[in-house]
This record gives sequence, C-alpha cells and structure tokens, in this order.
Amino acid sequence: MTHPDEFPAFRKLSAALGRDPLRVQGPGGNTSFKDGGTLWIKASGTELAEAEARDIFVAVDLKAARAEASGAGDGSCKDTVIDKTKGLRPSIETTFHAALPWRVIAHTHSIATLAHAVSPEGRQVADEKLAGLPAARVPYAKPGLPLTRNILARATDETQVFVLENHGLIVCGRDVAETAALMEEVEARLALPCQGIASAMPDTPPPAGFTWAAESWIARDARAARLALAGSYYPDHVVFLGPALPAADHDGTPPAVLIAGTGIALREGATASQRAMLRCLSDLLMRLPETWTPQAIGPDAEAELLDWDAEKYRQALAARS
Repeated sequence: MTHPDEFPAFRKLSAALGRDPLRVQGPGGNTSFKDGGTLWIKASGTELAEAEARDIFVAVDLKAARAEASGAGDGSCKDTVIDKTKGLRPSIETTFHAALPWRVIAHTHSIATLAHAVSPEGRQVADEKLAGLPAARVPYAKPGLPLTRNILARATDETQVFVLENHGLIVCGRDVAETAALMEEVEARLALPCQGIASAMPDTPPPAGFTWAAESWIARDARAARLALAGSYYPDHVVFLGPALPAADHDGTPPAVLIAGTGIALREGATASQRAMLRCLSDLLMRLPETWTPQAIGPDAEAELLDWDAEKYRQALAARS
C-alpha cells in the first residue's frame, strides 16, 4: 500500500519516542496515523525505536476497527488487517486508536505520567498541572476493549490528552507536528526530579545463574524495595517481569529477584524487554515523592494479563529478540 505524504514525519516521531526510555520501554507504546479509510498502527510486539529502520506498521480498515471498538468482533482487530500476507498483528490497543477522531495518536508509557498516575496524590497533582489543556484522566482497565470503553466514556470532541491511571499517556493531534508539540507540553508539565540514589553495585557475588542489575539500588532503599515487592503498578511490568518482584528465586523462572539490602539479581539470558522493564521500574521509583502512596493494580488484574493470548503473543516475540 502507498503511504501518505506525512508518513515519514510520523515514522520519525514514532522512532524518537521509542528511543527514549523515559517515554517508551522495549515493545511498549504504540502510534497510529489515519489516512482516509485506513488506519496505520504499530504492529503488536514490534518496537517503536525501529519505526524508521523496519516496516513495523500494519494497515487496518478504519471502519472495521471502529466497529470492533463498538463491540463487533473480539476487539483484537486481527480481522481488520488489509494485507494479511505480512503476518503482522495490529497493536492490542488498536480499538482506541480507531475510535478516537484524531489523525495522529501517540500512546506512551511515559515515566513522568506513570509517576503521577499510580497514586491518588499524584493523580490529583497531574490534574492540577494539566489544567487548561484538553485533558482527561481515565481509570485503570485491562488494555484492549476494556480500556477503550473507559477512554471513550471520558472523551469529548475536544479531548486530546488522556492520563491513563497505572498505565501511561495518550496524546492526539490533527497532524504529526501538533501531536508532538502537545506531548512535549504534557511532559514538561509532569516532569519530576530524581531523588539522589546510591548506585554502586553490590560487592558480593550474585546467586548462581544471575548477574547484578544496574538497578540494584532499589534493594538497598527501604521504601523502593517495599514498593517493588508489594505489587505491579502497570501492565507491561506484569507481562515481562511477572507480578511484582519476588524476594527469592522459584522454579527457575523469575527474570529478576530482589535481595533486600543487597541488590537485584537479573537472570542470565534475560531478554531486552525484561531489562527495559527493570529500568522502567527504577526510573519510576526514583521519581516518586515521599508523600505519595502508589497503588498496585492487584492480583486479579495481574492474572488477567498473564492469561491473555494477546500478551502471550508479545512475550513470545520479545523472547526471540
């Protein structure tokens, strides 16, 4: 299919977002571009960082995708793909990209946004910081149709910014330039300073089969360790690292283990996506104000993600990288 004239600028924006770990981590996040009756959307399991180097976008029928957002089909939008010979699945979040009326949409797992969106105190502060912008805050829901329904319930014709509780950020615009400029405005308003951390690596050998992670400071900070062990605060942590961080190895499966007072042991052979999500956790925890009280998504939400075919597909693709 022929790409629209603005597509190179769209790919450039997508790649820039994907290369910034404070915006997107590994295969997380997605962007979309509407051109007439076609929606170009990042393919599931691909990385935005490669948007200019690889063909990571899949074309779907916009009308059919909007129908799935309204309840037709299973919400995966797999059947809306125009060229099925490419073997790509559209993002699991295609339905909200299709349903929202804006031409260019960027969804990131922005650290600045997450730092606000995981606690009731932070959410209130985010509302205040974003006052005057066409913004809405959306309660947590499982990615896919449940999240799309929550977004549409809070969207007006003017809403261009969505803060997703325990998930991330959506910014919409009429073109690439408007979306990019509005995202920079949101990021600037939500920016939080990093706390000082002692980043030295542990001076003892790691457990057999593990190496010490650069994020080992978490295990030596009482509050950060408590939060990391207490639960998962956003979907991709569950998908790639499992629920919370465990305090001990079990069944030889956890990619990372938090050894309190010492460090985080990262399993040898950990995938790039697992490493990216461990850095995401570190970036988040070092920005959380002391008085904010993060809330995990909870065991039921974790179980939904772990038993979901769409996420098993992303896990399988990430394991090959």
